[in-house]
Amino acid sequence: MFRSIVHNCSFLLRRSSAASLHSQILIRGSSIRFISDSKQTQTASAGNTTTSSAKNSDTSNNRIGNIPIDLLYTMNDPKPVRHEILESTKPLTTNDLENWDIDINRHREPVGWSDKIAFVTVKLLRKPTDWFFKKKYIHRAVMLETVAAVPGMVAGTVRHLRSLRKLKHDGGWIDHLLHEAENERMHLMTWMAISRPNLWERALIAVVQGVFYNCFFALYLASPKTAHRMVGYLEEEAIVSYTSFLNEIDNGHIENTNKIPDLAIDYWNLDRNTATLRDVVLAVRADEATHRDTNHHFADRLLFRQEDLRKDAKQVFKESGLSNKKHKMAGLSHAATEKWKE
Repeated sequence: MFRSIVHNCSFLLRRSSAASLHSQILIRGSSIRFISDSKQTQTASAGNTTTSSAKNSDTSNNRIGNIPIDLLYTMNDPKPVRHEILESTKPLTTNDLENWDIDINRHREPVGWSDKIAFVTVKLLRKPTDWFFKKKYIHRAVMLETVAAVPGMVAGTVRHLRSLRKLKHDGGWIDHLLHEAENERMHLMTWMAISRPNLWERALIAVVQGVFYNCFFALYLASPKTAHRMVGYLEEEAIVSYTSFLNEIDNGHIENTNKIPDLAIDYWNLDRNTATLRDVVLAVRADEATHRDTNHHFADRLLFRQEDLRKDAKQVFKESGLSNKKHKMAGLSHAATEKWKE
């Protein structure tokens, strides 16, 4: 929608060689108004053009007013986190999604009391979830993504405030953390479009989110390393859940419907003609693998007091021949000082 608006308005945004017009775009219904310093409006709508005073257009009608043009340019579509999607030149098929190397069995062995607390906490949180949802995997996914969208936003906010307070760069974490939160929110929007949680489940979601947000915020202030490690373990459990979801589909216990919401097809660049529920689960599981790896990596960086990603990222880009940061790489490396259980 945004692209079409900008396309239709492009003829209004040409620069004048004689003088710079201080202009804004005002969108009301089907009409688009061009407002210059002379306070004259020129309305372009379904076949007619009228001229009126801009001064009376907003206050007399008690409307919101002008949309700043820069706001339109920042209304971007959400971007996926997997580099395979960002680099894809054609819609992704089931085979493409299945061939991604996400290592679903990867597990970070807990080392030290901080890791063990995080690991045990996640295991304890899983038990009531398993009891309540059992094999209602779509409803479980709604609950999971409601909680999963919290850590990235909390961590990004805390690091943003710390960066301001200390007057120094955050080391390149904030962008990814907010991107992670947005990605989890897109998961939630997808599952909400596929399923319709009942009133009781919605109430439970609201309570769980409220409790988890405040608890995680307090944990992040007390021990960011433990918080990121816990998210890493949460994502490991999410991969287990989505793998079980896939097994239920493959065994015929859950219908592999092709009624996939457009937002999921557009977000993961799925093939519109062949996309199924199974493809969505594969894509979501791959995203969770990304969050698993990055959060464990963040926890290790905090452990070794090497928070600045920029130097290592530049080295990765140099060695791999990549020239820009559109490739979502979080400095992951099997050569890093990480104890992985393959």
